[in-house]
Amino acid sequence: MRETWVVGAATTRYGKLPDSGREAATRVALEAIDGSGIDPKRIGYTFVSNAFGVAERQAHVGPLINTALGIPDVPSATIESACSSSSAGLHEAFVHVAGGFADAVLVVGVEKLSHLDTLTATSYFAMGADYPFETRNGATFPGLYATLAYVHRQKYGTTSEELGAIAVKNHANAARNPHAHFQKEITLETYLRSPVIASPLRLYDCCPFSDGAAAVVVAAREAAGTPSSEPLVIRASARSGSVADMQDRLDLTGLPATRTAAVAAFRQAGIGPDAVDFLEVHDCFTIAEVLALEDLGFYPKGAAARAGPEGETARDGRLPVNPSGGLKAKGHPVSATGAGQVVEIFEQFNHRAGARQVPKTEWALAHNVGATGGSCSVHLFSHR
Repeated sequence: MRETWVVGAATTRYGKLPDSGREAATRVALEAIDGSGIDPKRIGYTFVSNAFGVAERQAHVGPLINTALGIPDVPSATIESACSSSSAGLHEAFVHVAGGFADAVLVVGVEKLSHLDTLTATSYFAMGADYPFETRNGATFPGLYATLAYVHRQKYGTTSEELGAIAVKNHANAARNPHAHFQKEITLETYLRSPVIASPLRLYDCCPFSDGAAAVVVAAREAAGTPSSEPLVIRASARSGSVADMQDRLDLTGLPATRTAAVAAFRQAGIGPDAVDFLEVHDCFTIAEVLALEDLGFYPKGAAARAGPEGETARDGRLPVNPSGGLKAKGHPVSATGAGQVVEIFEQFNHRAGARQVPKTEWALAHNVGATGGSCSVHLFSHR
């Protein structure tokens, strides 16, 4: 396989987009291409993720983006994998470039739901679950992740204060991130006084609905020339799935898809968790960060929750986790989230992260989950 690089990356601010998803996606795609140094005519494929495009009555947005970019003849494909859609698109880009099917590929993720009322937007999100067996019976995503939190608490004694430390840490990081939805720090007291959404999860355990768009350009080393920014070398790209319905799983103390994708990714890269300097993990709820750190192999089962209060996962800690603010505070524009994680790693590698810059950036990991773990992508990046 050819060595494959991320050579350009761009994102909108997450929150409420003033323009359409199509326009935002085109803008970040153009910015990523301009920053990559790649001639748009060399792009051989585009992978576009827009899980809830029907909210704007636009279900086939790829050709529209390509047309606006001046490359209408380039084939596009829509990649849908719930919240892990654009990381699944990154995997497809990696396969195409590493396999020699294209010299350069564009990956775009976009979501816009802010124009909808809360009930309608929530209904769209619920489509990522099993409608007949979960959604129709009243199981929401806060409720499903609350079930995971409850089981973890019962088995390992995970406390509200430990989950609160994750929320406090991620809000502190997001407050230093101009791309973030929430740019305000919170205290543990604020967290503990917030209302319960689905016991044991409180308001500040839950990520927001966000609009947003993110794009990355992936290219073969020999096609990249001399990039204007330090590229990310994609050392591993692994995806996995698991039993979709939680009631059919044998174990609710983690997400099986994360574990299998992590094993495959570390095997591809030829390293172990100890080599990773910082991570962007899928923390749609605070408990999800705990589960990710354990399932990825960074902490033994039952030990990750203590990392937050002890400062290990802070920006200047032993293992910085979600310096962007994560889904929890940076925001969660479903289909843009995976690509947005890569934008954060790209900025960290190029020392453009400002006040949220982590000390060391030799190796980074991005972890992106679809729904409650029916899909998962794990990517590992290093310098050249």
